[in-house]
Amino acid sequence: MTFQLALCQMRVAMEKKSNLDAAESMIREAAGKGAEVIALPEMFNCPYSNKYFREYAETQEGETVQFLSDLAKKLKIYLVGGSIPELEEDKVYNTSFSFDKEGEIIGKHRKIHLFDIDVKGGIRFMESETLTSGEHVTMLDTEFCKIGVAICYDVRFPELFRKMTLDGAKLVILPGAFNMTTGPAHWDLTMRARALDNQIYFAAVSPARDTEGPYQAYGNSCVVNPWGEFSGKSDARESIVYAQIDLDFVEEIRNQLPLLKHRKPDFY
Repeated sequence: MTFQLALCQMRVAMEKKSNLDAAESMIREAAGKGAEVIALPEMFNCPYSNKYFREYAETQEGETVQFLSDLAKKLKIYLVGGSIPELEEDKVYNTSFSFDKEGEIIGKHRKIHLFDIDVKGGIRFMESETLTSGEHVTMLDTEFCKIGVAICYDVRFPELFRKMTLDGAKLVILPGAFNMTTGPAHWDLTMRARALDNQIYFAAVSPARDTEGPYQAYGNSCVVNPWGEFSGKSDARESIVYAQIDLDFVEEIRNQLPLLKHRKPDFY
């Protein structure tokens, strides 16, 4: 079985309405070209900065979730809605809402690992000053396969993706926004490693780079196949990355190189 995946690498503006309009345009374009599973980037409706997360935060019943639900239903697609700042009981979470073809929420992932970096004489970015971490692994049941969803810094912790794999995931979608230090150093390497180690498709969707904005994302959205090769890749500009997800290829690779069968969990 195969299906088409699309990653919408959009530029995030200061105005929420502009971001929703841009997301809709790219989603409609991807659906028009046959994509059945479509994903947006991390914090796609909000500038990526602690100072804006609470200001832009919405509840699950808010404008953005309803917008995504309506679009998934109209276009008959599975939609992984990047992530947004979600407000619940005065706490703000970095949350990814996912929808089925009827617009129903089938997954809600709150970023588990918060990006807290304080390098003496260097970069300081403390998400925990504004955000609260999630506590659950997120898996989507779709007509194609099980899909894992995680967000950005979650990717640094390989145990999470091994658990998803052992629970049946054949594809993981990661909305993420690496910066211009970690991106060139680690983005491609990390995404390829997660795919290769688990023999899954791994898709990472970033915002496009905006040199005028408050945060410069690395971009380079990509899809990696179970052999560790890129099936689709962007640069830093606005673009849509398309890739065919071939579930038979997952099984073929796992049969050729049975890493998962050769595990010895009694030892580690």
